Amino acid sequence: MTLLVLGLALWIGAHFFKRILPDLRQSMGNAGRGLVTVLSLAGLVLMIWGYRQAAVIDVWQPPVWATHLNNLLMLLAVFFLGLAHSKGRLRARFRHPMLISVKIWAVAHLLVNGDLASIVLFGGMLAWAVISVILINRAEPWVPRTPGAPMRDVILVVATLVAFGVIAGIHTWLGVSPFPG
Repeated sequence: MTLLVLGLALWIGAHFFKRILPDLRQSMGNAGRGLVTVLSLAGLVLMIWGYRQAAVIDVWQPPVWATHLNNLLMLLAVFFLGLAHSKGRLRARFRHPMLISVKIWAVAHLLVNGDLASIVLFGGMLAWAVISVILINRAEPWVPRTPGAPMRDVILVVATLVAFGVIAGIHTWLGVSPFPG
């Protein structure tokens, strides 16, 4: 569990660096961007490694129906992740699609994982995403983007379905089927 918590701390610290110490981050230029990237990757590796080796300590038993809700939420999470990179009409309506994606992803996984390591990982990522939105909203005003072509939204929906299928396939390949047996 120590590696998991250390990974979360690195991830959160790296991502909050710009918000908490903006002058230092700006003075570092590209070196600051590189530092954030290295710390984020190290945090991600430690979170995965720490989560995989953490002892299973059950805190609660997820209900069977939660799997179906998880899959629906994950479809939305993949959509919002794609929306962050989209140039369609829908992109102009949302300020933080990637952080929305992380929040949906975290809630979806908290629904179906009742062990302590999952609560620490997904709860920590949820807290990070919520606090990030608050810090960004306080720091800078939102200027909505100009809406793009509607066809880009159609492409986004198709890409979402394909990506969801790939993610579900990877989970199944890893031995954690996202679909009820």
